[in-house]
Amino acid sequence: MHGVGGSAASVYRVSRTRTERLVNLVICLLSTRRFLTAAQIAATVPGYEHDPDDARDHEAFQRKFERDKAELRELGVPLETGTASAFDAEPGYRIAHREYALPDILLEPDEAAAVGIAARLWQHAGLAAAASSGLAKLRAAGVDVDPQATLGLEPMVTVDPAFAPLTAAARDRREVGFDYRVPDRDAPSRRRLQPWGVVCWRGRWYVVGHDQDREATRCFRLSRVVGAVRVTGAPGAYEPPANVDLISHVARWSGPVERTGRATVLAAPGRAAGLRRWAVEVTAGPDGDRLVLPYADPDGLAGHLVGYGPDVRVLDPPEVREAVIQRLKEIAVRHDELAVSGGAR
Repeated sequence: MHGVGGSAASVYRVSRTRTERLVNLVICLLSTRRFLTAAQIAATVPGYEHDPDDARDHEAFQRKFERDKAELRELGVPLETGTASAFDAEPGYRIAHREYALPDILLEPDEAAAVGIAARLWQHAGLAAAASSGLAKLRAAGVDVDPQATLGLEPMVTVDPAFAPLTAAARDRREVGFDYRVPDRDAPSRRRLQPWGVVCWRGRWYVVGHDQDREATRCFRLSRVVGAVRVTGAPGAYEPPANVDLISHVARWSGPVERTGRATVLAAPGRAAGLRRWAVEVTAGPDGDRLVLPYADPDGLAGHLVGYGPDVRVLDPPEVREAVIQRLKEIAVRHDELAVSGGAR
């Protein structure tokens, strides 16, 4: 099993490295309207680093670059070859914006929501930082960069802390353990799971997999995972069922959303328009407007309320107020961790 797991991990690393390199190549060629030579691309795009004076090293780069160009063309990327001027002896490359850009697309609300969910993954794929690094190198090399070319590549959308380790475990087929809090119990319980995948349903993230203690399929809401997710198994330790529909399983498990709870919040004058449309009762007051909001889950409502910042303050009930405080503490911790890591660099 050790040999198999090591091989699977190696294949994954190779695949991810190539994917990142191709994405960075596309970003590089989209970010300039001039033709870039292979040497300029090698000096800009992560993954093409080599010694041009070493014949074998340079030949390996050329083979890699030729494979990548062929793959982009197979994927339908309109890669153009040409020169910046009549005096250039070496050809360059760029992506034709007019052919690469999509026409106007009209999305239904549920389709737009799906696109938004997919966009969140950029923050966790490790590609946005590399893209920014590549653009910085282009500017340093004196290449005009189109600031509109990569808008939207790094959305600042956060998900539950358990998202990254659980998606990684599902991808690598590794068993995990975590503490899970159920609303009607005071203390969290330990769960052991073979995760099959992580999906979003009605604005909440869930992991679906095989519960090893109960010997049955189970799904868990990520916002109820307490503490860190611990990876306990080797890569490739299990195989999920073929053609499993994770969304359907979560939908059956969660059932219909019944907003039987009522929360009262204080909104600053003229602020929180979205909450005002949602409210079932609005009462004006000298210090702000009191809004009565229906809700089904305090954690879900808290995640929505924190987005309004200081414009909204929870008055009642205590479970919603405590959930908001907990969310704000988690945001503060993540902010401090990012500040420390940024200072370390």
